[in-house]
Amino acid sequence: MLTREFATWILVFVRVGAMLAVVPLFSVDHFPRQIRLATGAIVAFLMVPVLPPVSLSNISLWSLVGVTAQEVTAGLVLGFVCRIAFFAVEMAGSIIANDIGLNMASTLNPMVNSPMAPTSTALYWMGVAIMLSLDLHHVFIAGFQRSYDFLPMGGSHMSEALLHRFVSSTGGIFVSGLQMAAPIMAVTFVITLVFSLLGRAVPQMNVFAESMPVKLVGGMIVFGLTCSLMGEHIINLFHRIPEEMLRFSVLMGQHTS
Repeated sequence: MLTREFATWILVFVRVGAMLAVVPLFSVDHFPRQIRLATGAIVAFLMVPVLPPVSLSNISLWSLVGVTAQEVTAGLVLGFVCRIAFFAVEMAGSIIANDIGLNMASTLNPMVNSPMAPTSTALYWMGVAIMLSLDLHHVFIAGFQRSYDFLPMGGSHMSEALLHRFVSSTGGIFVSGLQMAAPIMAVTFVITLVFSLLGRAVPQMNVFAESMPVKLVGGMIVFGLTCSLMGEHIINLFHRIPEEMLRFSVLMGQHTS
């Protein structure tokens, strides 16, 4: 019995570890690997009592490798679902920076170890603060635990429906990013239209040089005024994550011949 429980713990730990390698905050290079492994081990230890035990005594080595690969795939897919909200936040920040002229002022974000626009960095940290302050990471763990109801250990399969859902979720990143950036895009469009009319009335005016400071100031003012709305949108994205995890679990758990 102890052997079966230990085997169950190993498989759960593999899926949790793969998910933690993708989800925000845990996947950064500066996050201690010891804490990441300890977190995965503790989460797996807490989930083992509520899951049916499995036995690895009667399966071959290649079957064990296949089951492990299936659990790694399931963890990576579930981690991608948790990352979707942050992808949308980064997309919104990039659109805003491009519209108000801050796309050249990229800074290194230590969370993703890559250069990001200042607005993307600000929205990214806002998302991290919201996730931790509202205990939404516990919601992610609850959704991960429920995934075993539809995706048992060793039951992951790739399918056309899963690919379609993956593409649809990826497209939703751009839609969510545009929705968050829509107020700033509208303001910069109006400013561009006004200066275009002024350029026709005063041909000597350098429309590009004169409009950029106005776009920057107007865009930053609207960005500050709409931060609360963006925060609500980010919260809505976070609340959809458990449902998305279950949908992906159902699709991965369906075996199609």
